Amino acid sequence: MLPHLRVLTPHEKIFAFYDGRVEGYRFMPEENWVDNGALSLGIASYAIVDGGEALVYDTHVSLEHAAFIRKFLEARGVTKITVLLSHWHLDHVAGTAAFADCVIIANTKTEAHLLKHTAGIEDGSYHGLPVINPLVMPTQTFSGEMSFQVGALKLTFIECNIHSDDASVVWIDEPEILLAGDTMEDTITYVGEPEQFETHLADLDRLWALAPAQILPNHGDPEIIALGGYEKTFIRATQQYIRMLKRCASEPELRAKPLTELIAGPLQMGWVNLYAPYERVHEDNVKAFLAAKLS
Repeated sequence: MLPHLRVLTPHEKIFAFYDGRVEGYRFMPEENWVDNGALSLGIASYAIVDGGEALVYDTHVSLEHAAFIRKFLEARGVTKITVLLSHWHLDHVAGTAAFADCVIIANTKTEAHLLKHTAGIEDGSYHGLPVINPLVMPTQTFSGEMSFQVGALKLTFIECNIHSDDASVVWIDEPEILLAGDTMEDTITYVGEPEQFETHLADLDRLWALAPAQILPNHGDPEIIALGGYEKTFIRATQQYIRMLKRCASEPELRAKPLTELIAGPLQMGWVNLYAPYERVHEDNVKAFLAAKLS
């Protein structure tokens, strides 16, 4: 059922459940959001484990993926699982039913978005196939920041507005690792809310101030994730791209330039790496930004 799901170990207490970035691989033959927005780019959900406790950061793109994660953790002696949703987009909440008997945490904005769109998500009218039914709602919410502990590991859940207005990232105090959700992607961020670019940039500065030793995104290069993640310059690469998109409003000649030229600096410095499907993402980002700017 899951021929390309692999388990990576970026840290001795962190597992990444990674699927996608496989040529010709499709989740289902029909047009669907799992292939288009997740597996084509590659996607990971994470588990932070210490002793018999685990925090599952996102429930992946299907119930089958989520069930695999739970079985994997329980086979390693985990008896207490808590879930944190990074944000409300479908490729992060699809497996919630596999954790229906667990505490599921989200920030208040994530809960509000899910409540607003529950009917459409469950019947497929919101974003098409596959449906997520049932969509299990958060059992606990927070705003701003929330302290949390997994075994001896001290974590902080941080609400921010990057990619979506309801992002929640995870800061691990020691060893200074940031689980970034969709706030950053390799090659480029997927623009969800272009009208809020200034807030995105400011919140990326907040994450920079944490001085993370490593960053683990949900959409990234599996080889880099397996080796421990990205350096903090990943944040600057994301900001550079957002600023470049903003320039497209007043510098129309930028709109047709290839992505490799627009992010040449970060590519040359190794802050990010080119993955061809992100060229289409960039085209969509330019269209979305211009539409928001002109509306």
